[in-house]
Amino acid sequence: MAKKEVTVEEKLRALYDLQLIDSRIDEIRNVRGELPLEVEDLEDEVAGLNTRVANLAQDVTNLDTDISNKKLAMDESKNLITKYEEQQKNVRNNREFDSLTKEVEYQELEIQLAEKRIKEFKVKISQKNEVIKETKARLTLQQNHLEHKKNELNDILKETEKEEELLNKKSEEYSKSIDQHLLNAYNRIRTKVKNGLAVVSIERGASGGSFFTIPPQVQLEIANRKKITIDEHSGRILVDAALAQEEKEKIDGLFA
Repeated sequence: MAKKEVTVEEKLRALYDLQLIDSRIDEIRNVRGELPLEVEDLEDEVAGLNTRVANLAQDVTNLDTDISNKKLAMDESKNLITKYEEQQKNVRNNREFDSLTKEVEYQELEIQLAEKRIKEFKVKISQKNEVIKETKARLTLQQNHLEHKKNELNDILKETEKEEELLNKKSEEYSKSIDQHLLNAYNRIRTKVKNGLAVVSIERGASGGSFFTIPPQVQLEIANRKKITIDEHSGRILVDAALAQEEKEKIDGLFA
C-alpha cells in the first residue's frame, strides 16, 4: 500500500502547531529567566567560599604546628644550655670553656630566633583569622541568598513542571510528524531569530516576524497553501491568518 503523500498545507499546519507548542515552552522558560544561572553562580560562589575557609583554617592549623615545633626547639635549646653550663663547671682548660660558651651563645640565638618566628606566626594567624571571619560572614550572606533563590526557582518549577513536561512530549511528538529536512530548517530559523519564532502568520498584510508589508500576490500564494513561503526580510516561514487561528484554537483546546 502506497504511503499517503503529505500536502504542503498539512506540513504548514504541523509546523505552526510545533511553533505554538515551542513558544509556550519558551514562555515558561522566560518566567524562570536568569534564575537557574543565578542559582548556579551562587552555588559556585558558596563552594568557592567554603574552599577558601577550609584552606585558611588549614593554614592556621599549620602555623599552630609551626609554633609548637618552635617551642619544642626552644625547650631543646634550653636543655642544651643547662647541659653546657654544667659541663663548664668541670672543664680542664680555657679552650674547652670557650667552646662551651660558644655553644651556649648559639643556643641562646636559636631561642631568640624561635621567639621571633613564633611572633611572626602569631601575626599571620591573627590576619588569617580575620580573613576567615570576613569570608564566613560573606558565606552566610551568600548561603541565605542562594536559599532564597532556590526556593524562588523551586516555586516556579512546581507551578510549571507538569505543563512543561507535557509540552516537551508534544513538541517531540509533533517534531516526528514533520520531515527531517523541514524540521532542520525550522530549528535553524528558530535559533537565529528573535523570540524563537520560526513560523509566523500574516497580520494586517504584514509579516508577524518583520512587520514588513507582504505584496498582495504573495499573500494570495500563502493563503493557497500550495508552497512554503519564506519572509525575505526576516527569514521566517509564513502562514495565512486563517490557518494560524485554526491551529491556535486547536492547540489551546489541547492544553485547556
